[in-house]
Amino acid sequence: MRIDHKVILDWIKANSRVLDLGCGNGELLSHLVQQKSCKATGVEIDEKAIYECMAKGVTVSHGDIDTGLSEYPSQKYDYVILNESLQQVLHPQKAILEALRVGKKIIVGIPNFCHSRARFQIFFRGRVPLTKELPYEWYDTPNLRFLSLKDFRYFCKGNSIKILKEQGIVNNTLIKFRPNLFANTGLYLLEKK
Repeated sequence: MRIDHKVILDWIKANSRVLDLGCGNGELLSHLVQQKSCKATGVEIDEKAIYECMAKGVTVSHGDIDTGLSEYPSQKYDYVILNESLQQVLHPQKAILEALRVGKKIIVGIPNFCHSRARFQIFFRGRVPLTKELPYEWYDTPNLRFLSLKDFRYFCKGNSIKILKEQGIVNNTLIKFRPNLFANTGLYLLEKK
């Protein structure tokens, strides 16, 4: 199992109601249902991924994170997950605030565009970095937002969002020391202040 999925499973209480925005192939949803007995559903825009979710037996609907959350009532879910999807959203502030309205807590997983390997590539090669986590050229990337873990912390502070837990990840390993420099991914458990 992916390490980010293990962290998310640890953070979510059993029997919770969970909405996974940008759920991809439904792997995390499947783990939540099987291991935590969660009532979990996903939202995905990619039709091929939706078929993969259905093959796993998880509930998913076709939708766009930027426009689809207004349909959900407030506090319907215990947790809303935006793992590896926020950087591809047109209006991330709106999406996060809507997720906080729909869910009591949200979990956000973001790639760290300022980790050391990316910084070295920019400095020594003078080019946009290509890494395992960021495998796209500048002209074909699905990412619309390029942020660091530090940027995300400042965003939370400026929007009265409380960070309950934070976890950096590098090479499928948890990292605590200077995550903005060394982690290639950050996970956050958040709630509205």
